[in-house]
Amino acid sequence: MQRPEDDQRISRQKTETSAANFLPSKITYEALVKASEGCKGCELYKFATQTVFGEGATDASLILVGEQPGNEEDLAGHPFVGPAGKLLDKALAEAGIPRDEVYVTNAVKHFKFEERGKRRLHKQPSARNIKACRPWLEAEIELIKPEAVICLGSTAAKSLLGPPFALTKHLGEWQTGPGNIKILATYHPSAALRAPDHDQREALYKAIVSDLKKAAKLL
Repeated sequence: MQRPEDDQRISRQKTETSAANFLPSKITYEALVKASEGCKGCELYKFATQTVFGEGATDASLILVGEQPGNEEDLAGHPFVGPAGKLLDKALAEAGIPRDEVYVTNAVKHFKFEERGKRRLHKQPSARNIKACRPWLEAEIELIKPEAVICLGSTAAKSLLGPPFALTKHLGEWQTGPGNIKILATYHPSAALRAPDHDQREALYKAIVSDLKKAAKLL
């Protein structure tokens, strides 16, 4: 005899969508960008200004994955153009990695926020948001075929390495991800910007640079 909770589970499975429902039949960068503009894989599309897809060299050896676009990225339609993006540019330069030779993207392609007066404040994406958006990230990796991926922050790492992944436990360590790709997780530049004092900000920034240098050495 079927239980009521079974009916509810089946109903959720039928109605739940993800980015997989919106992927183009032929995977090219242009097709992915165009298809992502109409993505309704989770509820975030209802509130964000637009989809913010990944950008950069589509033959890159290195992909950098962040959490989600911020307020400035949401308005501009480009990833990593706000304060965290500027700090990332500085860290890449210090590590000897030209930004125009890498591909930058986010685990979640829409800005999740809460309104405080006229301000829109970052809100962490849910496990559902991350799971729903993962097919876009997988398609980007499949298309670009990088030698390595750097995950900036816990959300990006969990997207590729699974929810149990602990950033603090495996910070700066090479992991093997889907398709045997090399993945390294480090801090998100926004963590360095939010740190409460200069010494902590400097320590977090140096950790990011150090991990980017590991990628530069590998590549």
